[in-house]
Order: sequence, then structure tokens, then C-alpha cells
Amino acid sequence: MANTVAKYQKYAEYQDSGIEWLGEIPSHWESKKLKYLLDDLVRGPFGSALKKDFFVDSGFKVYEQKNCIRNDVKIGDSYVPKKIYEELERFSVKPYDLLMSCSGTIGKVVQVPDQFEIGIINQALLIMRLDYKFLSSQFFLYSFRSDDIQNQIKDNTQGGAMQNLVATDIFKSISFAIPPIIEQTQIANFLDHETAKIDSLIAKQEKLIELLKEKRQAVISHAVTKGLNPNVPMKDSGVEWLGEVPEHWQVGRIKHLAQIISKGTTPTTMGGDFVEEGIRFLKAENIGKGFRVNNYPEFFISEKVDEQLARSRLKEHDVLVIIAGATTGLASVLQKELLPANTNQAVSFIRLLNFNYSHWVSHWLTTQFAQSVIWMGAVQAAQPNLSMESLGNIYIAIPPVEEVIEILKDIEFKLESFESLINKAQQQISLMQERRTALISAAVTGKIDVRNWQALKIAEAETELSA
Repeated sequence: MANTVAKYQKYAEYQDSGIEWLGEIPSHWESKKLKYLLDDLVRGPFGSALKKDFFVDSGFKVYEQKNCIRNDVKIGDSYVPKKIYEELERFSVKPYDLLMSCSGTIGKVVQVPDQFEIGIINQALLIMRLDYKFLSSQFFLYSFRSDDIQNQIKDNTQGGAMQNLVATDIFKSISFAIPPIIEQTQIANFLDHETAKIDSLIAKQEKLIELLKEKRQAVISHAVTKGLNPNVPMKDSGVEWLGEVPEHWQVGRIKHLAQIISKGTTPTTMGGDFVEEGIRFLKAENIGKGFRVNNYPEFFISEKVDEQLARSRLKEHDVLVIIAGATTGLASVLQKELLPANTNQAVSFIRLLNFNYSHWVSHWLTTQFAQSVIWMGAVQAAQPNLSMESLGNIYIAIPPVEEVIEILKDIEFKLESFESLINKAQQQISLMQERRTALISAAVTGKIDVRNWQALKIAEAETELSA
């Protein structure tokens, strides 16, 4: 934070805010609790008052958590009929309301514009209506994005896996640093400009990451369909969309390489449950983040439950494939360090006759050809789903095992450089996100004085941020 805000001057005089976390604030600022900044605070209706059974294809909009998380009130397709809307009109939104998520992902805030769909909030949101006589909504939005306010919100949550905001009366006690409204507007303008510059640089790094991932995938796809020798004689694969493959390669189906293709079982269907430690239990969240299985997030089952699920015990080199949900078709190879392990019904495991083909199959499933085959079948149902039979029937080019080993070594060597560049770009993004958060926190708590700030030219700003 020091490097981020060092170039900005501080205020000439400060006073004790009377709030431990806030410390000193500029002498002409005030510290106020949320309850003194609001005209109204409305928490969403109980779930029993707004049941899924009430929802229809069109009518009055139901604002949801995703509107806050994605900072966009326009998204969403949940509606209720006029009768339900009128019964729950107390929870209807108005122009310039601030909507905040208060269940699960807590503390995300979005503002309702003057042009919006008439509707109500659901039980995961609350409405904050500000007293705009002395408060800028944009300044208040930035205050909510600061670490200081987010930490206060976290202190007012309860629950286990699903966090919930505590009683609204307690929530109203969180404190803010409040400058005069003219200064609030200047701070908001400053942050609009400065965060836009940071976001622009983040977007460039994100685009770079996407380009690197595309190039990385092109390297994999070419290697597993054409091999390493550009002069090798080719033949028609005989498979639509696959095209030509090296003449000495075979073309078969994944099941021809496998000794078993199966899937796991969810412990609760067997009367079991998750425990703090025990046998590792892998879910879809652990698959597809890399070519090896990711050990986070961690889930565990007891040895007794593992015995009940003996059919789906995993082994080193198993290819784990997601077969249900939005990430259907993603795959990773299981490494020895994560054993013993088991998995659930959303994950299929392919155990190869020769483990040297494990990464070959995993890479093959990332190709456009394989993904097209997977999704042609998977999207036929309302919930994307890939059967083990369909997975096993996917065509695959099969080189001799000695050549597979050679190609995989070449792929791994080339991917290292891509991974290094992607990691550097991700580090840059993390650094810029930290700068943005630090700048917001410093501005809304009076640690820097931006009253005389003027916008820099774009070229100057990018040079400054990249320094």
C-alpha cells in the first residue's frame, strides 16, 4: 500500500476517529455508523415467502445475488406474477437503491439505475436507501469495496459453509469515514478515473493470458493429432472432423486403451458424510484446473465410507473426467501424492491398460475434436451430462507407446514456457488488484488528500502504473 499511495499528499490535520480500526481521519471529516446514513434498510423476504414455485417466465423481476456479484442489475431471468409482487411490494427496488448480497458471498454491492426493471429482491439481498442530502452514492459504493468495510461486514457474519449476515440492527452499527459531500464527489471522481486505468491494464493482462492459453492449446492439439515430425507420411483418419493423422498411427476409441471406465458415488447416497480428515474425496472442483489433479478444495471421507465406495477407489495415473455440469469434459491425471482417494458421481475415471497413455488421453480430451464430440451429446439434456459409454466411444489417435512418451516430453517442455508467462501475467493482475484495493481504502478513509487531483493523460497514467 505504501508504494501505491506514497505519491499522494496527506491532509494537513487529523483527528482521532474514535474507532479503533479507522484510527485518525482528517480533522473536518466525521465517523458515522451506517444507521445514520440510511433512510431505509430492507432485508429480503424469508424463503417461505418467495418460493421457487412462484416463479414464472415473465412478469416482475426478482433481483438475486448474482446481480451484486457481477455488478450488473440487468442480468437474471427470475420473475414472479403481479399477485406475488404486490404481496411482497415492501421488498421492491427503487431508483438509486443499493443492493447488497447478505448470504453466501457477502458484502457485494450494486446500485439500481434510474432505468430498471420493476421487481423485488430475494432472501439473499438487502436494500440500502441512503440519505442523499449529505452522501454520494458513488463514494459509498467505493467505501463498501474497501478492506476496512469488508472486514467489518465479515465480523458481522455467521454460519459454516454458507455465511449469512447477522441481524440488520447489528449490521447498521458498522462505521464509515464521511467527508463533506463536495469532497465525496471529488474522491469518487478520482477513484473512477484511477481504477479505470488499473482495470484497463488488468484487462490487457487477462487478454494476454487468454492468448497464451490459446497458443498452449494449439501446441497440444497439433502434437496429439500430427506428432512431432512434419515430414511423416499422413493418412485419412476415417473419422469426420479429425482429418489426417500420421500413417503409422492407429485410430481407435478411448475404451480400447482402458481397462476400466467408471465413476464415483456421493457419500450421502450411502448414508455417509464428509469428515475433517481421512480419505481424500475428489470432486469436479479439483479437476481441469491443470493437467494434474488439484488438491484444493479439500474434502475427506472416513475409512468406513471409503470401504462402502470401494468400487470407485482411485489409483495413480487414473484420468479423471468431469461428466456433469458446466465443466463437463475437463480432465486431469491423478498423481500419487493425493492417494488414497475416492470420487463422486460427477467424475468419471479412466484407468488405462498402459499408464503411459494417461496424459495422452487427458490432452486428447482438450482438443477441439474431442470437446465437440463431448458437447454434442452432453447438451441434449437440461443438465450437461456425459455418459461413460459416450466417453469411452470418443475416437482417439494412438501412436506407438515409445512415440507417445517422446511427444509428451516435448509437450511438457513447451508448456513450461507458457505456464511461466501465464504465471507472470497473473502475478501482474494480483499486484494491480492489490493497488486498486489499497488506493480505494486510502481515499475513502482520508489517508490521502485528492482535493486538488486532476486527471493525467492516458499515456502518462499507463507509464505511471507500469513503473
